[in-house]
Amino acid sequence: MALYIFVTLISLTLHFVLIIPFINFLYVKKFQRAKQDTKDAFDKPTPIFDHFHGHKSGTPVGGGLIIIATTTLLTLLIYTLLYFMRYPIHSNYPSIFFEFATILFSYMSFGILGLFDDLNKIFYWEKKHFFGLRLRVKLYLEIVLALIISCMLFYGLKISFIYVPFFGVFDLSYFYIIFSTFVIVAFANAVNITDGLDGLASGALMIALMAFWAIARTILDVPISVFIAVWVGGLVAFLYFNIFPARIFLGDAGALAFGATFAVIGLLIGKTFALPVIGGVFVVEILSSFIQLMSKKYMGKKYFKAAPLHLLLQYYGWEEPKIIMRFWLLAIVFAFCGLMIAFMK
Repeated sequence: MALYIFVTLISLTLHFVLIIPFINFLYVKKFQRAKQDTKDAFDKPTPIFDHFHGHKSGTPVGGGLIIIATTTLLTLLIYTLLYFMRYPIHSNYPSIFFEFATILFSYMSFGILGLFDDLNKIFYWEKKHFFGLRLRVKLYLEIVLALIISCMLFYGLKISFIYVPFFGVFDLSYFYIIFSTFVIVAFANAVNITDGLDGLASGALMIALMAFWAIARTILDVPISVFIAVWVGGLVAFLYFNIFPARIFLGDAGALAFGATFAVIGLLIGKTFALPVIGGVFVVEILSSFIQLMSKKYMGKKYFKAAPLHLLLQYYGWEEPKIIMRFWLLAIVFAFCGLMIAFMK
């Protein structure tokens, strides 16, 4: 365990050193949302969101980029050092290389997709360039990437099962590809939706990853443990600058990559039913948005005054720091409940 804590501290230090000049770089390159003119899924203005978040215009977007790049390179470096030092690298899968490749592909591919979305929002590429992603096109691309990752899990790592507490293991066969695709896309968007307040998504994700880390240690999976150790270090450093009032935002690149990879790790550790509980904050957030979208589309009216849940709480007068802190507390409760489910026989 000392090795993983050391890796986390190295990651934290490196991210902390790099993120300060990176923020200045984003300011110079104007990688920021100049004004709040957001629209919802139906291409309609969002005055409630603009009312509460208009003052954040000008804050740099792209914190996820530095974490993705640094975490990926540092993970590869540490893994290489462990290999040449002949450190026992235990894995629960037939190919350690393929396990790492699946995690890193999830991390980088969804990050690239999110980057295009960030560039679209910052430079208004919607009608000028091919790379401007509409909501429907973005969703299709997410599904394609998730399908590729699911095939890597199914064919490369031979995962086709889920564990149901008290009932045992069930083999889903080829249906597992559809199941895992849904889980990956759902969590990618769930984290993206949750990333609406300063430090909310990154703090909740850090708490959830600590629970996954505990599970990975019990099953002695070194690749997952190393990656989470590096990732948590990066999140701690980023959170220092992302807490209220934020100096940098995560951006869609980070949110989509983090959500998809979080789901992939949950699938890799084989605790499928613990995944939506440990990530309960993200599930609640996306469910509130889904209910709002469906009610507007099929009922012609809003079910909530605002969505997702954190925006609804702002509408009812909750201050942003109070919402964030209480969501973090909720994330801790969800993490403990998820751990309890994960360790049930």
